[in-house]
Amino acid sequence: MTAVTGKGHTRSATGHDLTPLTSDEKARRARDLTPEERRVLLDHGTEVPFCGGLLVEKGVGNYVCRLCALPLFHSDQKFESGTGWPSFFAPVDPAHVREIVDTSHGMTRTEIRCQRCDSHLGHVFPDGPPPTGLRYCLNSVALSFVRETGGS
Repeated sequence: MTAVTGKGHTRSATGHDLTPLTSDEKARRARDLTPEERRVLLDHGTEVPFCGGLLVEKGVGNYVCRLCALPLFHSDQKFESGTGWPSFFAPVDPAHVREIVDTSHGMTRTEIRCQRCDSHLGHVFPDGPPPTGLRYCLNSVALSFVRETGGS
């Protein structure tokens, strides 16, 4: 669920700004991307399995979009799928990811993109664990990990 707030800004139920980035803002942020991040996020590529740096991340925190830092998945939603890519059973907020039918490579899949900046993140499949039965299969280079701090 999303809501429109003042000045045309759209916020998710969790309070995050989902207002699309302008072309200039997206280009400014993309300047800092590595060639591999650019290939995956902007050109809809896929990283090699079992090579992504976040595959083995075990810390507590949020996985955010590499381009715009929108929180996408929490470590509590991560599971070991054995596929070679970080996998999650649910996003932190369903409004933060956008699903698109992908018919490339001779198959039909569901691509997921960041709702705010439209970056390619990976795909979602209906073969995940309970409670959702979904497997969000992500490219590590599409994400940054933000460790939670504080607490007891």
